[in-house]
Amino acid sequence: MRTVLITGSSRGIGLAIAEAFCRSGDNIIMNCRKDIDEMNAQAMRLREINRSVIAVPADVSDYTEAKMLFETAGKEFGMPDILINNAGVAHYGLFTDMNPEEIAKIMNTNAGSVFNCTGLAVPSMVRKKSGVIINISSVWGIKGASCEAVYSASKGAVNAFTKAIAKELAPSGIRVNAIACGVTDTCMNDNLSEDEKLAIAEQIPVGRFAKPAEIAELAVFLASDGARYITGQISTIDGGYI
Repeated sequence: MRTVLITGSSRGIGLAIAEAFCRSGDNIIMNCRKDIDEMNAQAMRLREINRSVIAVPADVSDYTEAKMLFETAGKEFGMPDILINNAGVAHYGLFTDMNPEEIAKIMNTNAGSVFNCTGLAVPSMVRKKSGVIINISSVWGIKGASCEAVYSASKGAVNAFTKAIAKELAPSGIRVNAIACGVTDTCMNDNLSEDEKLAIAEQIPVGRFAKPAEIAELAVFLASDGARYITGQISTIDGGYI
């Protein structure tokens, strides 16, 4: 039985990924920073599908807290065989209106957390000569988005790190890929009006936002033996948007 750790999994894409792996019969470690009650409620729900689910609050942008998360996971199920780096925050606004603290928060949460958790997961994977790391990124990390400059930069960093670390870890039997999500129907888009959502959907060739479950299906595939020759890739799932 595989052990899967999903950061930022109290809701949205992370929760959908947790549920998909839960249905595959894997051991699941859920994680979030602030929506702890919601995470615990969702973990309870998932235990009705598969009892091997735990929920661990931690801010993975903080190395000390990330280390605690991995120590807890190790005691419960053993170190993760599959790491899904999903924790992230969005920010919409002009770059010139941002202060250094806001910039640091976005970079630390979206990119720093990936560095922290990957660094903590890799040693046991190297010892086992196997492992899968999937980084949840964004099409804005490829294309860039006006009024989301720092968010785009943070996801660009995740994409570059994915390609580089995949080459570093491939000789140890560890695969690393990223999923560059297009506009997805999650609470991250709650700041948009219905008219704005419709306008964005009209720009997407398939005519709608992605569903979190569709992202989850891709993550499950990339972690499977069917993807055993896929590493260092940024898999775009955006309905043809870019």
